Amino acid sequence: MQPVLQCVQVKPLPAQNGAQERFRVVFSDMRNYVQSMLATQANYLVNDNKLVKGCFVRLKSFQANQVKGKRILIVLDLDVLDEFGICEKLGEPQALEFKMEEDVKPQSTTISSNGFYGNKPAQQQQQPQQQKSLPSRSSGSSASHANIYPIEALSPYAHKWSIKARCTSKSDVKTWHNKNGEGKLFSVNLLDESGEIRATGFGEQCDLLYDLFHEGGVYYITSPCRVQLAKKQFSNLKNDYELTFERDTMVEKAEEQDGVPQIRFNFTSIGDLQSVEKDTAIDTIGILKEVGETSQIVSKTTSKPYDKRELTLVDNTLHSVRLTIWGNTATSFDVLPESVIAFKGVKVSDFNGRSLSLLSSGSMTVDPDIDEAHKLKGWYDAQGRNDTFSSHASMGGSMGAAGGRNDPTKSILQVKEENLGMSEETDYFTAKATIIFVKQENVAYPACLSEGCNKKVAEINGEWRCERCDKNHPKPEYRYIMSINVSDHTGTMWLSCFDDVGRMIMGMSADELMTLKETNEKAAEEVFHQANCKTWIFKCRAKMDNFQDQQRVRYQVSGASALNYSNECRKLEELIKLYNIDGT
Repeated sequence: MQPVLQCVQVKPLPAQNGAQERFRVVFSDMRNYVQSMLATQANYLVNDNKLVKGCFVRLKSFQANQVKGKRILIVLDLDVLDEFGICEKLGEPQALEFKMEEDVKPQSTTISSNGFYGNKPAQQQQQPQQQKSLPSRSSGSSASHANIYPIEALSPYAHKWSIKARCTSKSDVKTWHNKNGEGKLFSVNLLDESGEIRATGFGEQCDLLYDLFHEGGVYYITSPCRVQLAKKQFSNLKNDYELTFERDTMVEKAEEQDGVPQIRFNFTSIGDLQSVEKDTAIDTIGILKEVGETSQIVSKTTSKPYDKRELTLVDNTLHSVRLTIWGNTATSFDVLPESVIAFKGVKVSDFNGRSLSLLSSGSMTVDPDIDEAHKLKGWYDAQGRNDTFSSHASMGGSMGAAGGRNDPTKSILQVKEENLGMSEETDYFTAKATIIFVKQENVAYPACLSEGCNKKVAEINGEWRCERCDKNHPKPEYRYIMSINVSDHTGTMWLSCFDDVGRMIMGMSADELMTLKETNEKAAEEVFHQANCKTWIFKCRAKMDNFQDQQRVRYQVSGASALNYSNECRKLEELIKLYNIDGT
């Protein structure tokens, strides 16, 4: 059934910070009206002034749910019938009345086009109430989950909900150690016909639920389960919210696998990668042309080894790309060349032109039963096997070596007027400036004693622990991480300095300065004062940075040197010659 209704009200809902705008809509059939919530994928109809008060619509996909004790429709898809125009409210519709909750047998509320209140309820005997809700490993049926929500409708305001979703990705268990203790977590991506959401289990929930979830399986997840704003740095899903499993969250494997879509892709062709911004997460599909050997690298940030394997993919745009897979995915990879592989959640890099890397939250599907895969396989068998492919690596990247750069000398005003650091690329410059203020707060951090590490350490039970080296030290080595305000004849700006430059500016090591602050605070303040009013040649780089959800340009000092007065005199001589003034 696809009912034709009149829209009698459209009202925006208050949203949390960072969340997408939501709209409440009231629809009428002239006899009754019903409160509805518009799925965010349909927001464009309101923003484009198509869904307005008085227009007529055809509901194509919707679900009936209970939110805060009220029955509403979650509208997933609809058409605005422009041919009927806009008119005043027809009839005198009354609020749609529902039977009391206890009089209604549990039933599925999923609606597409075959029922307004859902499918016919299955006959069910009343089950005795359990004394305590614990995460369940038994299978369940849709009849025992009456209030099925679409993922799109989940928000911190939703209560007493269940979702029926497919697990499209499952991470490995990750552990951590810090000054607050240690812990473990895992995460899964969940998909239904309305959208996707990430769910994470910590500690006890990690132990209880990790073995229950399998990629491709369908599950019921029932509140209590925390809904919170998504941490975008850990997920590539387009959802403003994410879930955290709690102690009483119910997770059940569904016997029925129907009604829930398989993994959903939004493919970018290999030929279009040059137009995709660096660090963007995308989906792609291609023919596996070459499979590299497994190798191992050591992370610069953690000093831990990671297994990797490089694959070469091609598609019918006649382009190839190198894609890196990691960890267990790399070591257990046994896909035959010339197979079709669909990747969900790969990161675009500008290393050697363009390359791809499978994210920890991403997944790959071999020979998927989708139209794109069938077309790609047909093309390859017909002609692609003998075609020649252009490599993104051969197109040249935007890389450049730091060595051998002749950084231009800029005044502070020129740095700002020329918008250095505002583009995607890092800008380098040299500035002659005088220090007018050294920020004393957070001037140094406790670092690891291991040679070449420099990672920040945390004090735990009287010892200093380095997560990167997985070692405990009796004491740290303090290193500078300074903010200084500098000035020239055109203006002022803030610069960030690290340990080598900090030692030059302060005239002592950070360890010595921190000891002095503890033993003689006045003497330490005098060291800060002595650093002021000195002029240096700063070699800097300018790059856009994100700070508290706001973008700003950060100026970082890579090196500094004291004034060479002979060189400065020669520069002034050259400058005078530019004015064509004869010396006498």
